Amino acid sequence: MTFPPPGPAARPLAGTTAVVAGASRGIGLAVADALGAAGAHVTRLARTLADGERNGGADLRCDLTDPADVARAASRVLDGRGAPDLLVNAAGVFLVAPLAETSPEAFGAQLAGNLVAPFLVVRAFLPAMRARGRGTIVTIGSVADHQAFTGNAAYGAAKSGLRGLHEVLRRELGGTGVRATLLSPGPVDTTLWDPVDPDARPGFTRRAQMLKADDVAAAVLFVATRRDGVAIPELRIVPEPWAPRP
Repeated sequence: MTFPPPGPAARPLAGTTAVVAGASRGIGLAVADALGAAGAHVTRLARTLADGERNGGADLRCDLTDPADVARAASRVLDGRGAPDLLVNAAGVFLVAPLAETSPEAFGAQLAGNLVAPFLVVRAFLPAMRARGRGTIVTIGSVADHQAFTGNAAYGAAKSGLRGLHEVLRRELGGTGVRATLLSPGPVDTTLWDPVDPDARPGFTRRAQMLKADDVAAAVLFVATRRDGVAIPELRIVPEPWAPRP
């Protein structure tokens, strides 16, 4: 998907600020690029980024699983630009392995990257967003947050937990002016699939048939541009044609 060139009609987020966690590659990078093209000042957070300003935004190196690192990054954003209008949790790690072949360490890493990290990011920015009385939080979930797949013991558990976290957050935000959306895409063709090689595995969606990262970014942009008073608690997008694989 190609986003329109900047222009008055193509910049619905002009004058707004956004923070995208996990924005160095894949879905997070596509989301950051789409929001920037729509006019937002975007701060990207990721462990592999270097601190610095860039055209239309900023980068902050941040280990999203480290509470102190997340607090440091959030403090810099809040001190410099205030509470973000949009906060996107796009960080994630991926594992395909049967439960019996999943080590405790691998299980913990999935929980850390897919559940603990989003919790830390929301917790760091939420007080300022609530105090201002507006803003949108978008959490990137997965088809695995509402459907079970073999080989997804750790990843599915983490993403299901993320759904639970979102549902509680949404209830706690009632009446605050801050909205929360869980965006749950089907399989998306990113580098996370490289070690899995789904094209060679029976029952997996071929990469050519998967969603693209830009598809998810466009969905985030849709959520971000709804008028005040419109809530989107959950949004699911899937490739078409698509059917669940056992």
